[in-house]
Formats: sequence, structure tokens, C-alpha cells
Amino acid sequence: MTYTLTETIAPVVQPDISYHPDEVKYKQRTARRLSENPNLPKSQLPSGFPSKVEGPIVWEGKDWISEDQWVFHLSPAHLQEIDDALAHFKALNRAMGYISNDTFPLPTLSTILVSLANELYSGRGFFVLRTIPVDKYTRSDLAIIYAGISSHVGSARGKQDGTGAVLAHIKDLTLSHAHEKGGIGNAAYTTDKQVFHTDVGDLIALIALATAAEGGVSRISSSGRVYNELAATRPDLIKILSEPWILDTFGGQTGYTTRPLLYHEDGHIIIQYSRRHFTGYSNQHRSPDIPPITEAQAEALDAVHFLAEKYSLGLNFQKGDIQYINSLGLLHARDAFRDDPEHVRHLIRLWLRNDKLAWPTPKPLQPIWQRLYSVPPDEQRFPIEPEIRRKANGATK
Repeated sequence: MTYTLTETIAPVVQPDISYHPDEVKYKQRTARRLSENPNLPKSQLPSGFPSKVEGPIVWEGKDWISEDQWVFHLSPAHLQEIDDALAHFKALNRAMGYISNDTFPLPTLSTILVSLANELYSGRGFFVLRTIPVDKYTRSDLAIIYAGISSHVGSARGKQDGTGAVLAHIKDLTLSHAHEKGGIGNAAYTTDKQVFHTDVGDLIALIALATAAEGGVSRISSSGRVYNELAATRPDLIKILSEPWILDTFGGQTGYTTRPLLYHEDGHIIIQYSRRHFTGYSNQHRSPDIPPITEAQAEALDAVHFLAEKYSLGLNFQKGDIQYINSLGLLHARDAFRDDPEHVRHLIRLWLRNDKLAWPTPKPLQPIWQRLYSVPPDEQRFPIEPEIRRKANGATK
């Protein structure tokens, strides 16, 4: 009689990780992985990655003493220039996609904005303009003003969905848009906390039309500072982050894409990721038809989040403020918030790039950047009312 021994191979499953990081589970996973391999902290950094990066964009929240260090206050003369530029552009009778630093002239403010744009790429990586009197303008005029001012910071506007929209409304849409095909799979359209992440593109601009009754603090953190801590204590996670990951496209033409989350390009540390592509969010679950992330990747995701949180700076976002941040060098997050009938948080976002000042784009990101910034002026769409971003097939992003 003969016997055949068969080996049962356990199926590869998604780690126990969700969109909202769980510090207890993170610490348990770290302890488990280190007990399995105590030499992980002794790993070599991947080729081309430094032991430490330095520069003004590498900072900790405690380094900043007063918001006067990053807030620029618009004077009455600046506001008059903005009104004059609005009248000038409207007199041209051109589509809004043609808003530029030429068609929205700001004789003295432009020089200041160019200097502040340099601060985004070569300095701390963020600043705030205060204050645009948002209630003074129609929604259409405000869109012109916002895009016009921003054209002096970033010369290129990026499309934010498959319809060519270059404006995106960041607001709680859970009730007004509950019927949407694909549901709401992004915390940006809820009152929920948004965990640390980056947007695609070079620069993010956000204008506050209204703030919440409570909460909603905008938080930013230096990717370089996060990198330095990991490089010093867990170089194995630097290796994990610098290798290709599988990103869920949530119903896109391909089920997933692959690319690293971490880059070292021309002396700059760049972290480019959104956690929900690996964990899902709300109604958009990570697809069971694509390979799950690994335990090492789950630990790396949590490590980035909790270090970003540890070294973060909270910004006092006021009504009429415009916040600009370098999305290549900084991570950002948002606290949960509560609206009431008199206070309904509503931001509008632009994705920008300053072609004169821009950092080199890492090769794996170049196709994304090319699609982002290639929309012609006549095809740029400026939605005046809130809507959820859509893919080209009509599903929500």
C-alpha cells in the first residue's frame, strides 16, 4: 500500500489592516515581524537612498512657533489688484481654461506669489494666503479669482478626474450624493478623518469657502522627516516602500497598477501614495481579484502614518484662506469634523505645477503627471457646484 502526502498551502490573504490606522495592531505587527527576524533593523538601505536627507523642507511640527511664519496677509491694495484682474479676465470673454498669469494680471502681488512658489519647492513646502472675502463674490467669479491667483503660483493646472474637471469640491456629500454609481469611496466627501496621504501632482491648493462647526483641522508633515526616522531605525521598510506595490484602481480599465511609493530623485525624498488604494475605504473595498498587500507592506503603511502624525503641524484654516502645499515633499491629513446648519465645511482644490521651479518627476510617475497636466484650456472644466470626481467610465473615484 502506498501513501501520498499532500501539502496544504494556506491561501494568501489581505493582512488585518483598514483605512483607519490602529496603533495597537501596528505595534503588534511590528513586534511579531521583529521576533520572526530580529535583523530587520540592521538591513542595508536600497541602492541610491541616503542615510539622511536635509534641507528646509525637512522639519518637525514643533519647529514652527507662530503661523506668522507661513501666513501671508493680503492688503487692501492686493485685494484691489485681484478685483481689477477679475474684471480684466471677464472682459476678455474667454473660457476659464485660459486663466493664466497673463490673463489674470497682478502687478505687485505677482512678485510676492512667485517668491512664495519658490518657498514651496525650495523652502518649507507650504504657505497660506489670508484672506479672500469669499462672500463678496459669485461662485463663478470666485472660481476665476482662485484659479487666477493660483496661476501665479503654479503655471499648470491638473485635471482631477476623467471628465477634465480641474476644480474639486471637498465637502460632506454623503447625503446629497448617496445615489452615486460606485458609492462614496473617498473620505474627502465625508466628515470622517482623512489619514496621512499625498495627492498626485506637484502642488495642492485649497481655498476655504466655509469651515466646520467643530474639527476639520488640516495637518501636514514632512516626508523627509518621516524618511529619516525610518532610514535610521527600520531601513527594511525603506526597501519595502521603494519596491513596486499593487494599487487598486477600483473599477478602472485595469484592475490594478504597480509602482513604488517612495522615491529619491535629484536629492529629494518623495512619498507618493493614498492608503485607500491598499485598504479600501467605506463602500469601495479592496478588490479580492488582485493580489493582497503583504504583512511587511501593512507595517510600512502604518509606520509612515504614525511617524507623519508624530511630526505633524496643524494649520488654522480660516474662511477665505488659500493653503498651498508641496505634495511631493509633504504628507497631509484632516481631522474628522462636525457641520451644523450655520457652518458647513467646504473647500475647493486645485492641483498645480510650476514648470520653472518643479522638481524632476520620478520615472514611474511621469505617465501620471503627463495625463494630469495635458488637458487643453478648452477642455478644462470648472464645476461650480459640488460633485464627486469620476473616472472616464462614469464611476466615482
